[in-house]
Amino acid sequence: MTDPHEETFTALRGQLQEAAATFADGPDALEGILLGIVDDVDRAVREPLEIFPVCHHSPASALAMARRLREKQPKVVYLELCEDMAPLLTELRNCRLPVAVQAFASQVDGFPAEWSPLSVVAPITEASAEYQAIAYALDTPGVELVLVDRSSDHVFQWDSRGAHTAEPGAGPDDPDGAAAPPPAEEEAALHGDAVGVEIGDLRPRFAELEEHLLRHGKVRHWSEWWHQYVEVPLGDSDHDTYRQVMLLIGSLFRRLAPGDPHRVRVDEDRERYMWTRMRTHLAATGTDPADCLYVCGAFHAASRVAEFGVHGTDTFEISPRTATTWQHGLIPSSHASIEAQFGLAAGSVSIAATVWTKNIKRTRVQPYRLTGQAGTKKAAKAKKTAAATAPAPTAAPADKLTGFLRQPPALDRLDEAELLGWSVEIVRAARRNGYLASTADAIAVFETSILLAGMRDRAKPTPYDFQDAAVTCIEKDTVPGRRDVRRLVDIMMGGDRTGQVGYDALPPLARDVHDRLAPLGLKLQQRGVQRALLDIATQPALEQCSDVLWMLRFLMPHGAARPIMGERKLGERPIQESWDLALGTHQRALIELGYEGVSIEQVLEQRLRRTAYGPQATTATVLEAVEDAALYLRSRRLADELGTRALEVLAAERSVDGAPEVLRRVRRLLAHYRTSEPVLPPWIESFVKTGYAHYCTLLPTAFTDDDASVRHVAAMLGFLFSMESLALSLGCDRTQLELAVNQSHPDDPSKTALLWAARTQLGHLTRTDLRARCDELLGNPLVVPAYPRYLSGFLHALEPVPGLTDFVVEAVSNAFGRLPDPVLLPWLPTLIATLRSGGAELAPLLIREAGRIFPGRLAALDEWVPPWRAQPEPHTTRPAPPSGAGRGATLLAAHPATCDALAGLLGYEGTWDTAESAPHGAALTRHHPDTAVALEALLAG
Repeated sequence: MTDPHEETFTALRGQLQEAAATFADGPDALEGILLGIVDDVDRAVREPLEIFPVCHHSPASALAMARRLREKQPKVVYLELCEDMAPLLTELRNCRLPVAVQAFASQVDGFPAEWSPLSVVAPITEASAEYQAIAYALDTPGVELVLVDRSSDHVFQWDSRGAHTAEPGAGPDDPDGAAAPPPAEEEAALHGDAVGVEIGDLRPRFAELEEHLLRHGKVRHWSEWWHQYVEVPLGDSDHDTYRQVMLLIGSLFRRLAPGDPHRVRVDEDRERYMWTRMRTHLAATGTDPADCLYVCGAFHAASRVAEFGVHGTDTFEISPRTATTWQHGLIPSSHASIEAQFGLAAGSVSIAATVWTKNIKRTRVQPYRLTGQAGTKKAAKAKKTAAATAPAPTAAPADKLTGFLRQPPALDRLDEAELLGWSVEIVRAARRNGYLASTADAIAVFETSILLAGMRDRAKPTPYDFQDAAVTCIEKDTVPGRRDVRRLVDIMMGGDRTGQVGYDALPPLARDVHDRLAPLGLKLQQRGVQRALLDIATQPALEQCSDVLWMLRFLMPHGAARPIMGERKLGERPIQESWDLALGTHQRALIELGYEGVSIEQVLEQRLRRTAYGPQATTATVLEAVEDAALYLRSRRLADELGTRALEVLAAERSVDGAPEVLRRVRRLLAHYRTSEPVLPPWIESFVKTGYAHYCTLLPTAFTDDDASVRHVAAMLGFLFSMESLALSLGCDRTQLELAVNQSHPDDPSKTALLWAARTQLGHLTRTDLRARCDELLGNPLVVPAYPRYLSGFLHALEPVPGLTDFVVEAVSNAFGRLPDPVLLPWLPTLIATLRSGGAELAPLLIREAGRIFPGRLAALDEWVPPWRAQPEPHTTRPAPPSGAGRGATLLAAHPATCDALAGLLGYEGTWDTAESAPHGAALTRHHPDTAVALEALLAG
């Protein structure tokens, strides 16, 4: 007996054979392709488990889905979506669409570490077939929803890294990664760098085919072609016609796709995966395939794998998942982010939403919406129908393709009222955005839209025709505002709707943040910037809100929590603060924090540890983590742990690049602990002791190393001199520092001046000698061009030796006083640039010292004598012994108790001479006066 299904497309096959013979001048590959397409359609139509092909974010698919669900009332809905995302779908009712279901893994196990973090998103809008299927299954008693696509883990197992690191529009489901330029809106980045998973990606993978369709369709991009030649004809078609046409398109694009081995393997493995899951479920539950509906992309519906169908082979083995721990949640999405990620034309999703709304009103089809769905109008009360409608007996499907392919384009009458409203509205929007548009422009847009539609063989202008007309008539040479006319049309057609995840669907961390910030009295889930005023002095309870805000500022992107007034410093308590909050705008970032922990304190502690123990950690970064732990968490335990880690990193470092940052943070931490703790933590004492020996060891090398700048060496000396008293009290030896300075022999002028300053601080060089060396530099014409570099070294020397501030002022003043104009004027720009770039933070010291030394009035300048010239020169000759020098020990002999006690302590026994018999009390000083002379010069300087 002949199967009636086999004769369904007999007539169409004959016509295609004749067409192939005519156009190809004989049977060849064209006939195989055309007949293969019909075979694919026939195979899918005859499958006992009904396959419902869809296109992602297609209003025609959504409308056909709503119709079919109400007609068939399936008991099981198989949906092409990552199977591990199923538990989240019930939370969609607590959200305002569009949102995206996300799988997120911050730490990977089984994937390369550089891939982290992993993120997969599946955006869902109301004008999509998958949402209709989800809403029907979740709100209809006795209906089971089964997700059958590969898990998020398999997305990265099967996908090469190249697809993940491509442009944001390129993902494992994006055919060619050729994304359109993303809109210049922050909503376009709501998905971050996640890999996008969508149902029913229908776009030619053969570039020449897409170019051919766009050229002959007289359209600019693929979204416009789809709207004109698929959405509009299928908008009012019956179920069989819709199904066969979608299968036809999917088979066509599949057979004309380039044979990329990796992409073909992934596509076929997905189809094997889904059919294996469906057969397993049917066998486990005993469900009749006639009571099921399989919702998948038209590309996968026209599959030719052996596992296809309920009677397919069971040879496919699903690989196990890796040990990566995946977190799942809902994040806000938007039309712009969907367009940017999947390579759609700007505004196409917004236009699809508008078409969906118009189709519902025109066809009066009642769509499915989740009960309690936020952001949607309350649906009209549906009439009571039978809970379980028995499906009609299976009949041979009729051939709908022949009639659809032969029918001429439907002539849609021009809706002048609608087009006129668009024209008036775009002119109004353009004026609000700075364009000099008028009523004449509205008329021009109206007429140009009709003209463009006629040139493109359309009876009615499409939204894309109107967009081109608006750009032509309104946009001039420049864009006066933030948005151009094309973007204004996108917004006017439906707006870039941004979804929102409801409070009940948020992870515990996000709900905890909202609860703790409730005393502020703000609508934190609302998008946009809100101002929060915290008067902590009168309301101490707001201090906890301040702690939360400072942690959010540390953890979240810039702009989520931005302080306007107030700052957080070690050891200080806030009094008043003012914040700009945009948590609703950055809801995705807050949700992803919830994947890392259950509280922001836990997440902050984990990140600080990750920074401190990371492979790229330096002493400066670890000390920064210590400071953040004390500043934001007020955790002594964590600060001590990270401080011990900083000690380990310092001991292992062989570079001085982070010396300035280390010095600044250690000083700040020391000041904090000295004022807030009774004793210093053991780790910081060990850090100072180890750092003193560490920098003494590296000092001679740093002076001669070209990679170590003068700023780095000055920071090392600053650490050694400022921490010297504490280091010596902990057991360090000052001789180590003196040896390091004596072993330093720099060649760079700035480092040479820095070494002179260090030797002056140690007492190895007097100010007189230092002054003489500077005078020698100014007196040598060959050295004068390098004098600014010496000044740069002296300026950086103010970090370790702040007592030289007056000497630096003196050195600069002498240069201006002694150098002639032909030498000074070319040298002056170099001096200013050197002082500005090399010592901007130390310049205030010089300015303050110069204000103290120089006269305050111009009249006093003529009689003013610099202090360094007014001071008497120190004596360099041996002073004459004063009269009565032999009586220098009179006072000591008159009060011998101190010396007796010291002699007894040292174990020395002796007798005292009288004053007359002890003429040699000052003999040592008299015979060796150099020490006294040097001390006098030091005190006089």
